[in-house]
Amino acid sequence: MKQQGAHSGDTEGTSAAASRPDTPKAGEKGVTDANTDEKQTDANVVDEVYADEVEGDEPLLPARVHRPSDLMRLLVGVLAIVVLLGIAAFAHGTTSGLEQDINKGTGQAPDLLIKIAGLASSIAILLVPVAFAIERLIKRDGLRIADGVLAAVLAHGVTLATDLWVAKAAPDSIQEALTQPSPGDIHALTDPVHGYLAPVIAYMTAVGMSRRPRWRAVLWIVLLLDAFSMLVTGYTTPFSIILTVLIGWTIAYGTLYAVGSPNVRPTGRNLMAGLRHVGFHPVSAAREELADTPETGDRGRRYFVTLEDGPPLDVTVVDREQQAQGFFYRAWRNLTLRGFATRSSLQSLRQALEQEALLAYAAIAAGANAPKLIATSELGPDAVMLVYEHTGGRTLDSLADEEITDELLRDTWHQVRALQSRRIAHRRLVGDAVLVDRSGTVILTDLRVGEIAAGDLLLRMDISQLLVTLGLRVGAERAVDTAVAVLGPDSVAGCLPMLQPIALSRSTRATLRKLARERAQREREAVLEASQQAKQARLETGGDDKAASVPDKADKKAVRAEARAEKRAIDEALEEAREDDLLTQIRHQVLRIRPQAPVEPARLERVRPRTLISFIAGAIGAYFLLTQLTHIEFGPLVANAQWGWVAAAVLFSALSYVAAAMSLLGFVPERVPFPRTVAAQVAGSFVKIVAPAAVGGVALNTRFLQRAGVRPGLAVASVGASQLFGLGCHILMLLSFGYLTGTEKTPSLSPSRTVIAGLLTVAVLVLVVTSVPFLRKFVVTRVRSLFAGVVPRMLDVLQRPQKLITGIGGMLLLTACFVMCLDASIRAFGDESTNLSIASVAVVFLAGNALGSAAPTPGGVGAVEATLTVGLIAVGLPKEVAAPAVLLFRLLTLWIPVLPGWLAFNQLTRKGAL
Repeated sequence: MKQQGAHSGDTEGTSAAASRPDTPKAGEKGVTDANTDEKQTDANVVDEVYADEVEGDEPLLPARVHRPSDLMRLLVGVLAIVVLLGIAAFAHGTTSGLEQDINKGTGQAPDLLIKIAGLASSIAILLVPVAFAIERLIKRDGLRIADGVLAAVLAHGVTLATDLWVAKAAPDSIQEALTQPSPGDIHALTDPVHGYLAPVIAYMTAVGMSRRPRWRAVLWIVLLLDAFSMLVTGYTTPFSIILTVLIGWTIAYGTLYAVGSPNVRPTGRNLMAGLRHVGFHPVSAAREELADTPETGDRGRRYFVTLEDGPPLDVTVVDREQQAQGFFYRAWRNLTLRGFATRSSLQSLRQALEQEALLAYAAIAAGANAPKLIATSELGPDAVMLVYEHTGGRTLDSLADEEITDELLRDTWHQVRALQSRRIAHRRLVGDAVLVDRSGTVILTDLRVGEIAAGDLLLRMDISQLLVTLGLRVGAERAVDTAVAVLGPDSVAGCLPMLQPIALSRSTRATLRKLARERAQREREAVLEASQQAKQARLETGGDDKAASVPDKADKKAVRAEARAEKRAIDEALEEAREDDLLTQIRHQVLRIRPQAPVEPARLERVRPRTLISFIAGAIGAYFLLTQLTHIEFGPLVANAQWGWVAAAVLFSALSYVAAAMSLLGFVPERVPFPRTVAAQVAGSFVKIVAPAAVGGVALNTRFLQRAGVRPGLAVASVGASQLFGLGCHILMLLSFGYLTGTEKTPSLSPSRTVIAGLLTVAVLVLVVTSVPFLRKFVVTRVRSLFAGVVPRMLDVLQRPQKLITGIGGMLLLTACFVMCLDASIRAFGDESTNLSIASVAVVFLAGNALGSAAPTPGGVGAVEATLTVGLIAVGLPKEVAAPAVLLFRLLTLWIPVLPGWLAFNQLTRKGAL
């Protein structure tokens, strides 16, 4: 390729500039000078220079952008303010000692120096921002000044609100840390936050003064001088100064994120100027439209550039805005996954440029087909470009199925083997990263997220990712066969531990979730169709007429036979519609070749999201509970406890497991041993600690029924029927007891306002759900799937009234046991004057249990304690009785049963019952 030198590029710019004597040359500041602070203004000049020579084909860029980095700084500032106030509130001795040390150290400063410093800083702190504003207005950068003024106004309002809060409502420790007696009036206090200092800091941060070293240095010197003079003269405290700085800094970035920052991203014409500066003669540029996937946001903008005297180019432009896209997702992945499974969530532009260039050179040196990098350059301080030889061709995603031949698949695996021979991990082997040129040659693109000197785990993750990518297009069998033909069976078998969703790319996981939803929909449709066909057949044979007549033994047998036939038809339809997911299919194909291959998934997660949420919620619940217990003297409380009621609470807690077994078996027509079912419910006490309450019990009961001989589909339907009926009973009992609670203190039978408000709230929610198409579709889909499996099971139960009575009686008994346990716990610590009615206790328990089931924490930890305690206090129970009563209730129903639950879980597991 003919490539021009840098001098010829400058000559081109000189020639263009000669036609307009009032414009600068190409390559001067505003195009490639990274140290200038006038990039945006001069970029407009460059646009004018080449407006008649080049044509950029790209969508218009937004005038303002919301930077994730501004949001991150806002959150950091808020957290710092919270920490500072926490230190001021709880570390009173530390704050007092710090103030005394500073006062002692500054007390020896000469008075003349203090007065001069105070006068100079007071004048300069107002003059410097004004001078900077004038300088910006001369440079026609008024938008930044407007942002700074808005941030300063908001900061001033926040300082006034903070001063008012500290003076009127803040704890004494915070007031002492932020204020001190005013030197002019010993009866008055100094301002907690400085009303003029915080706006100045907000202003200088919002206008971007940090990018202008001289102005920034001058202003910080003035701020430090002002803070020193105020500390020495006794008009402020160290914590007050720190809080002032944090408020100004936080408000500035909050303002920038809310209104957006001026967009200084380079356009296509800026790119042309940059190409001329490094020696090319571009004629036109067309921006490549990338597919809208979760991972294309941070890949940079790509341009197809034609030259005057050579083949075309592929140019990638990476700027700070695109680089920041997906920051929070990458930060979350870095938090939850182990280090080898993630990449850096924050890179500088220079690091991104060097990494992509290094990987491009390394891939070609390894013998892989990759785009050839021929030039790199900066486009000002906020963007870089990478120039490649044009490759052409189509991505794997854009190829038709019949075009993806086995030869093409093997060629793709050959390129991956070349990378892996030099320990290079691609890290993103998805469909749009595999390019096929006109001759059918496979080229691996998008190497910027890769890694050199990669470990075995990363290389195996690449193989598993490409297996899934190809499997989505050609199926598991062809993907595995072509991989084995190139890499060998051992290499392919070694990737099985990495074959898990969390190790795949974001777009691949989204595709797999979509396919899973489609499979589930097909299964639901098959079940509904089989059920409708069975009903139609029953109508044609006159089965309903028989059921409607006076039943005899023959008719009952016929009805049961028809119900069994319908169940068989549904099960057969479900089995025919069921299919394995792609990952399972790939595992089966690999295991056929290497039966001894490891299949245990590798531990990639550092911490599970559920564990993190549980820890946070548990910490909040523990904090709430401890704050309630700190004001209670447990010695006299335990000494005066009524141990008879404690024993009654223990008895009711134990009886609840028998009731839970009854409520489950009442919806299982098959014969299941009752003692073993009770043991399974005890084992559920252990499972509740390691999983949310609404998930752990359902999974354990389903597994138990399957091990007891109930077919999987019927086991799921039985547990679903029990849950559905239990939800209905729960709502009816909550409304009934709420009604009784409202009529206890009134002679009429009118319901309480709380019940009426609850009913109106439910009605409004139903109207909202039915009026929003997305919510309506979501609810209808879930209800259809529920009725598809649960309703036929309920028909079986209705044929056995004894079973139905057992199930309903078990649910009522289960609720009664918990209500009586809570009531006994209250009576154990209270007296006759503090006892509540059963209806009130039932309402509090039912509300707390509902919230605990919805909470994502194991056993509803935190949510249940808070709801029960607040509820008992709301219905008139003293806090001194409510807190220990809730503690005793939760000990008996959650924590103490953990040990017997663990023993029962292990015993049932050894016997094969779980």
